[in-house]
Amino acid sequence: MNTTTIPFDSAAQEAYLNLWRTYDRLKAIEDGLFVRWDLTAQQYNVLRLLDSAPAGAVPTLSLAARLVSKAPDITRMIDRLEKRGLIERERRDTDRRTVMVSITDLGRELIQSIAEPLSQCHQVQIGHLDDNELETLTRLLKKTRQPHEPAGSRWL
Repeated sequence: MNTTTIPFDSAAQEAYLNLWRTYDRLKAIEDGLFVRWDLTAQQYNVLRLLDSAPAGAVPTLSLAARLVSKAPDITRMIDRLEKRGLIERERRDTDRRTVMVSITDLGRELIQSIAEPLSQCHQVQIGHLDDNELETLTRLLKKTRQPHEPAGSRWL
């Protein structure tokens, strides 16, 4: 059995691939949780954002901009949640182009039923890190989301 490791091209490549692998592992745990409620993490995120909206209803485009990860088809996601009775849509008379979305009582009940299992999920995912490690990780992840774009770069 060959246990030789393949070297990385750079420290940046090693860090990126470790970040990707970590995301994949953590996502698998999260997916295992949300499948119990026939939800995706993005659908849960929509419900969570609507549940915490101070005005009650949120414009669809504003909601899409606030998601943790980009949703290529927010309309279809909203369609699915509405079909299940978890959210409601309304067009305002003052601007028919704007679609307002709000969470229903059924949606709120679902969010409440997921709260404790989701907290346990986070413990499984990263509960083995102490508070100092979590603060450092959070700081580094926030910094990582602000990539440095070299002059003339065409990637971003």
